[in-house]
Amino acid sequence: MLPLSVDLIAVPKAVPEVRRMLRTWFGAADVGDLGLCVSELLTNVIDHLGEGTPVTLRISGTRAGRIRVAVSDPAPGVRPVLRSAGADRTSGRGMWLVDALALGWGVEQGPYSKTVWCELRAPAESCLAAGVRP
Repeated sequence: MLPLSVDLIAVPKAVPEVRRMLRTWFGAADVGDLGLCVSELLTNVIDHLGEGTPVTLRISGTRAGRIRVAVSDPAPGVRPVLRSAGADRTSGRGMWLVDALALGWGVEQGPYSKTVWCELRAPAESCLAAGVRP
């Protein structure tokens, strides 16, 4: 089942569509944290690069039994950061959520693109089907 790769255009309606795809790909497994991290990484592209940005979403297993999520976009100079968001702000918490849920995250810089990635524990019920050890 893994790796999975999908090219898409970053628009708001793509976020729930990708969450639905995850539930289909992973079957009965709980994809809550995975879905939230994918949603936040995709939403960051929409918010900071603009609607209509082409992205590639890749989900793969690691040798350590984790799920690796990677979102690549064509803007190498725009990097995600953990920023403080005041109690009265309605945005600015996405990367904090990724940081809290993921086992690790980072940015791979290319000359014409960048990839923001995070690693999570594999959804338990789909590990064998995905070829990932829990």
